[in-house]
Amino acid sequence: MTDTKRTLWYLKKVPLLAPLGPDALARLSEKVELREVRRREVVYLPGDPAETIYLVNGGRVKISKVTRDGKALTLNYCGPSEVFGESSLVDGGAREEMAEAMENSMISEIERGVFEELLMSNAMLGLEMTKLLAKRRLDLENKVETLVFRDVTSKLAELLLELADEYGVEDSRGTLIALKITHQELANLIGSTRETVSLTLSQFKRKHLLTTEGRKVIVTDTESLRALY
Repeated sequence: MTDTKRTLWYLKKVPLLAPLGPDALARLSEKVELREVRRREVVYLPGDPAETIYLVNGGRVKISKVTRDGKALTLNYCGPSEVFGESSLVDGGAREEMAEAMENSMISEIERGVFEELLMSNAMLGLEMTKLLAKRRLDLENKVETLVFRDVTSKLAELLLELADEYGVEDSRGTLIALKITHQELANLIGSTRETVSLTLSQFKRKHLLTTEGRKVIVTDTESLRALY
C-alpha cells in the first residue's frame, strides 16, 4: 500500500471527514503527512506554533495543561479516528496545551490552511467541526465544575466508571478496564496527587468496589461506585 493509499484508508475512518466525498478525500490524502510517534513522545508543547490539525490513526494521545513547575492536568485522551490540535483553527496562535503519545501511535498532520479550505468549501464539514468544538468546550466546562465542586472520592469513582464504559471488558470478577494507566495519570485526570489517588484506590479495594491486576483495574461493584458521586 503506497503512502497516499494508506493515508486515504485512514481518512475514510474519521467520522469528522464523513461529509467529504471520495474525490475530496483523495485530494486531501495527497496533502496529509503520516507520522509515527513513539510512546511518551511529545507531539507539541505550549508555545509551539499552532499551524496543524491532527488525526489519530492508531494509538492514544494525551492532551494536557502543564504548569511551569511541572504540574499537569489531563484534559482528555484521543484515540483512533479522533481529532486533536483543533484550537489551531481558532486564531492560529501559539499552543496552550501539550500533546503526548501515551503509546506507539500513528497520526496524520494536516496544515491549518488546507483544512480551512475544506471548511470553506464544505458546509457540512463546517457544521461537524462546529459541533466538535462545542462538545470540547462543554467537556472542559464540565471538567472545571467537577474539579472545583467535587471531592477526590467522587471524582475518582466517576472517572473509573467512565474508563470502564469506554475500555471495559467483561471479566469473571466484574469489568476489566483494558487500559494500562498509572496512579499519576489518574491523578492528572482529576486534578489530584498520586498519593491521594493511591490512598483512595486502596479504600475502594477494602470496600470491595474494585480489585487490581498490575496497572489494570477491575471494577467489581459498579452500583456502589456510582453511588459515590
